[in-house]
Amino acid sequence: MAANYWLLAAPHIGHLYTMVLADVLNRWQQIKGRETFFLTGTDEHGMKIQRAAAKEGIQPKEFCDNNSNKFRELAAAAEISYDAFIRTTNPEHKKSVSEFWLQLKHSLPEHLGLYKGTHEGWYAVSDECFYPEDLVRPDIVPQTGKKIMVSDETGSEVEWVEEETWFFPLTKYKDALLKFYDENPNWITPAHRMNEVRNWVENHLEDLSITRPAARLSWGIPDPEDENQTIYVWVDALINYITQAGYGSTWHSPSDNMGIWPADMQIIGKDILRFHAIYWPALLMALRLPLPKRLLCHNHWTMSNRKMSKSLGNVVNPFFAVQRWDVDPLRYFLMRNGSFTKDMSYSNQLIGSVYTKELQANIGNLFYRIARPKVTAKWSTVEAVSAFRDGAFRQIAEQHPKQLFKSLDEHLKKAPSAFYEEMENCNTGGAVREMFNLLRETNRYVSDTEPWHLVKNPDPESRVLLNLVIYNCAEALRIAGILLQPIMPTKASLLLDELGVAPDRRTVDFAVKGKDANYGTEAKTGDPAVRTKKWDTIFPPTPNANDSDAEVMKQLSSALHDKTRNKMNQVAELLAMEARMGEEAVAKMLAELHAAKNAQNKNVSTCGLYYD
Repeated sequence: MAANYWLLAAPHIGHLYTMVLADVLNRWQQIKGRETFFLTGTDEHGMKIQRAAAKEGIQPKEFCDNNSNKFRELAAAAEISYDAFIRTTNPEHKKSVSEFWLQLKHSLPEHLGLYKGTHEGWYAVSDECFYPEDLVRPDIVPQTGKKIMVSDETGSEVEWVEEETWFFPLTKYKDALLKFYDENPNWITPAHRMNEVRNWVENHLEDLSITRPAARLSWGIPDPEDENQTIYVWVDALINYITQAGYGSTWHSPSDNMGIWPADMQIIGKDILRFHAIYWPALLMALRLPLPKRLLCHNHWTMSNRKMSKSLGNVVNPFFAVQRWDVDPLRYFLMRNGSFTKDMSYSNQLIGSVYTKELQANIGNLFYRIARPKVTAKWSTVEAVSAFRDGAFRQIAEQHPKQLFKSLDEHLKKAPSAFYEEMENCNTGGAVREMFNLLRETNRYVSDTEPWHLVKNPDPESRVLLNLVIYNCAEALRIAGILLQPIMPTKASLLLDELGVAPDRRTVDFAVKGKDANYGTEAKTGDPAVRTKKWDTIFPPTPNANDSDAEVMKQLSSALHDKTRNKMNQVAELLAMEARMGEEAVAKMLAELHAAKNAQNKNVSTCGLYYD
């Protein structure tokens, strides 16, 4: 697993998303029982960094030290469990790049190795690459009216450059690249990115200029045989993946033991796909080294569907976001709303709604209704699990209304396998949705079976039914806790701790109904006045979240008041209504109630509950 970052400035929310995505997929493999190695780090050379450092009046190394530390700090704040953090300014990486370079220069047949020539073309400093003539166009800077040329692909300004450089004969690898794509159609996720890559290789491939004159670019790794040339940053940066695997130190050729190489997955943003899907494979092919097994390419984040920009003042500071929402809820939101097919919208209002509805109510409040009941509710998860272990539920007849008490069974059976399939496809949003649906169905199940009434019935059969309800709900929470560990490591572990699940029973193998018959805790009811806010301990209120759900509860009071007056229980009842009627039907009812209320009082403020 590998994910690296360009060190031009302080990290932003997109960097945090890549970090969390890589960490989640790494942790997923771990709870499946696999050994993993997770590499991340910072790419620190190139013209952009040289100019950025000069603008700040400091040396490039100092600039890199400062910003690399910020990435480490963000990784720590977001609980990123990497195994190695590589910097391309490290001495061992420079050694690796030099060896790779010399092999390209001297060990290949003449027509496949490096050659020297004069390069002319449109160069984008911000993208650190050249663009073909047919992929640039004239443009005007709105603020000044200055006429410039820009890249069609990125919109970055390009400048005409003529210079003597070393070239890698990329066009000679065209057939090999296309053959590899044909034989590995699923190499890039999502699939439509493969079409973009093929189009580039078939129609725009040119030999790659892989040095820059040192007089123009001094901040980089020099050609070990020509101090007047600096190795192109995208050759330098890509090699970091094999540096950490031991290339240039413990192994030197494909006949050696290459350790952890090739990587099972490399995770990148869409803006650097071409470098990883074309340049990197061709360079590896040249030295007969194996290619990474899979590329995962994600889209970019916007702020409320508008491009993030410093000039607009809408750039999300990831450190502030972690402080505002706490680590695990933010990780949950990023994985829930992440996308590989479209740009993603970051919205504090949406995060607040997701937090209240899906975390506080759907998970936190459900847990406390089941495992921390009121003083008057005499049940416990340990008694319910014990009843399952003793076979007490086998006697329940398959008849209405008792069949109601088994209505969660199919959801408990299907949800874990559906979650597994989504995670194997790296679709964290789909996986989160599966657990959300399971727990929403569980809230529906609680509402329908009403354990608070069963507990008051002295009939022995009612006790069996009560234990069945508590057991099924505990199983839903246990399974969700296990499967959500990669996404919310701290909160999921806390949930499993509270349920009494043993540490050695938290792998994917145990995320099956009935797999663990030795967990549960006695009810900790305590002071009834305190108990009403015990859900706070898992998902406490957020001080800055928009409280749209409170307004929703006012509109739905006629539908919910008969069940409960507790706010979190009301949200849970709303989830139960969604499970019974469907989200669209509840949303329609909400809109109708809102319209009716507006008709009575035109001064009623507009509010909303988000369903994504």
